[in-house]
Amino acid sequence: MSWDSFMRGAVLTVAGNAGIRTFFQKYGMRLGVARFVAAEQLEETLEAVERLNKQGLLVTLDYLGESVSEQALAEEAAEQTVRVLRAIYERKLNSNVSVKLTQLGLQIDPALCETLMTRILNEAERTRNFVRIDMEDSPVTQVTIDLFRKLLSRYGRKRVGLVLQAYLYRTEEDRRRLGALGANLRIVKGAYKEPKEIAYPEKKDVDENYVRLVEAHMSQGCYTAVATHDERIIEKTIRFVQERGIDRERFEFQMLYGISTSLQLRLAQEGYRVRVYTPFGEAWYPYFTRRIAERPANLWFVMKGMFRS
Repeated sequence: MSWDSFMRGAVLTVAGNAGIRTFFQKYGMRLGVARFVAAEQLEETLEAVERLNKQGLLVTLDYLGESVSEQALAEEAAEQTVRVLRAIYERKLNSNVSVKLTQLGLQIDPALCETLMTRILNEAERTRNFVRIDMEDSPVTQVTIDLFRKLLSRYGRKRVGLVLQAYLYRTEEDRRRLGALGANLRIVKGAYKEPKEIAYPEKKDVDENYVRLVEAHMSQGCYTAVATHDERIIEKTIRFVQERGIDRERFEFQMLYGISTSLQLRLAQEGYRVRVYTPFGEAWYPYFTRRIAERPANLWFVMKGMFRS
């Protein structure tokens, strides 16, 4: 097992401790979580979007939450997402939204989830916006793809897109099938703890598969969101699109709020489309722990906050 794999597993294991969770949920925003989460309330989040837009950056807003077990919570999450789409439209912000299906009741009842996604996409249609469905851990991969295909057939690729994870062995075939439909895909490396039987355990293999997926999707003429902070992969992508004559309107780079901000600005200044994945809301703990697991060096920002406090 590589050091990166060991550290990711260790961080996610520690994060599952009830005492650690309680502590961070109480004090986290003061201890450095605000570096990675725009705000807990929508109004402050919209102000952050305005600041990013003024810097030439696009945004995707994510109302944090996942794995809800009550229908009322799923309906509240859908209503909040509708409010976000409405606010983006009214304020003329350059932002779309991302959603997690388990936050919208997927594990309660797939039919409920489909109903709530229909409500969200109807609002996206009205406000001429776009909704990206995040990919979660492997138990819901297939049902997520199945629902996405159904929604894609109704609303089209200008309204709904999906995320695929490079660390899963199955993703190459998933991408091929979705590419045949012209799907708008965000390619990520993957941040959940998955067994080696279904996911590449070594970072090198994940990186190689990531590049293959990005290049294959672009070559198929599909819109591709290249979601990475890895400058080597970014430079390789730039060389690829230059060599193939791929228009800059056919892809974008995506990075996380609060990470690699100077790189985001540099790419935007060079004329590339750069979108900042901007999470908000009170249910930030699972998202935050995955960011630490992806890059344990981020833990130092939190440690500094603890020492300052």
